[in-house]
Amino acid sequence: MTAQTAAHPPLARKARHPYRAALATVRGRTGLTLVGLVVLAGLLAPLLAGHGPTDQSGLALAPPGTPGHPLGTDDLGRDLLARLLHGIRADLGIIAVAVPLGAVLGCLFALAAATHPIADTVAQRTFDLILAFPGLILALAVTAVLGPGRLPVILVIALAEIPVFGRLLRTGILVQSGREYVTAARVGGTSGGRILTRHILPNAADPLVVQIAVSLTVAVFIEGAMSFLGVGVRPPEPTLGAVLSQSMPYLAQAPHFAAGPLVTVTALVLGLSLTAEALNREIRR
Repeated sequence: MTAQTAAHPPLARKARHPYRAALATVRGRTGLTLVGLVVLAGLLAPLLAGHGPTDQSGLALAPPGTPGHPLGTDDLGRDLLARLLHGIRADLGIIAVAVPLGAVLGCLFALAAATHPIADTVAQRTFDLILAFPGLILALAVTAVLGPGRLPVILVIALAEIPVFGRLLRTGILVQSGREYVTAARVGGTSGGRILTRHILPNAADPLVVQIAVSLTVAVFIEGAMSFLGVGVRPPEPTLGAVLSQSMPYLAQAPHFAAGPLVTVTALVLGLSLTAEALNREIRR
């Protein structure tokens, strides 16, 4: 080693951020690709669909490859490609609002619980109350009050996610509060609020990122189940669950009717699951 090298040692390569490293893995890339394709199809629905989602023709249950209808038509002669693409768009709009709403409310409960024992008790009992209702009962109860539509679906998903994110962040805060660096900050005279915002929360946030990907997957199933049962978005507006529900009586006669939403839901759920798994593996290293 020369004197110049000793005086100026080579800089160590900066470690990649765990999120970036996770998404660079095979799982992460595959998951992002699947999710990206579905999201892109939904965003470009007005451009890719050659028909409106509610436009009817005289071709009922036309098979795939019919001129003007690449995926065929449904029982009312509506283009299945248009309904699939606009259904993706509707589903993405719902889960993009519902999951962040549930995450924010759950985290607010957890932050309140960290400030005072009474607030902690109130937050815990609120979580228990929400979890006491099975998902289907919660969906039926909300729909009975508000009627079917987008708003009830969003509220059901958000309510279901509040205790998930709230308990996850509360546990993270409790774990990080017992670490040595927090004790050192307290000894150094740092205020409780600053310790919470500058030290504890950044270290407790990683599991929340993984949970968002998991919750998006759950939200897809909740929306699909509510639309399948007829308590979701009102017809004739298409969603993946609604299109799948409408195809059930025609599975033997026209199996292509259900193929589009089934493949799309599978791709979206698989993509989100792979992304969540990649994030979780990298964060736990």
